[in-house]
Amino acid sequence: MNYWLVKSEPVKYSWDKFNKDGRTFWDGVRNFQARNNLRDMKEGDLVLFYHSNEGKAVVGVAKVVKEHYQDPTTEDPNWLVVDLAPIETLKTPVTLEQIKKDERLQNIGLVKQGRLSVMSLKPEEFDRIVELGSNVS
Repeated sequence: MNYWLVKSEPVKYSWDKFNKDGRTFWDGVRNFQARNNLRDMKEGDLVLFYHSNEGKAVVGVAKVVKEHYQDPTTEDPNWLVVDLAPIETLKTPVTLEQIKKDERLQNIGLVKQGRLSVMSLKPEEFDRIVELGSNVS
């Protein structure tokens, strides 16, 4: 199993909307590194959902339910999507500020490559963020 983080601006596609939809294809990726990460996602992989710009926090866990295929929003064959389904809302959102302060998360892509919209995580990074989000404040 692999672990990932995807980012979405809540005004464009929020965690609440994702939960109402129950499933979505992850489109709009127009960066080759992020696209390559989508291509590497496998069915069953777990994904952290991060609200960017507003909120700046990991808010939930999703899973890959369909592996990559042509992005239906463009005819350009360079761009792919995967299907994701929500699994669980974190009890407490894990903010970017918390992530930056956590010694175990210093090398996470969210800190090192802040503009990348789809990134891989090490299992221990994924587990740490879920642990932080499980604490009720």
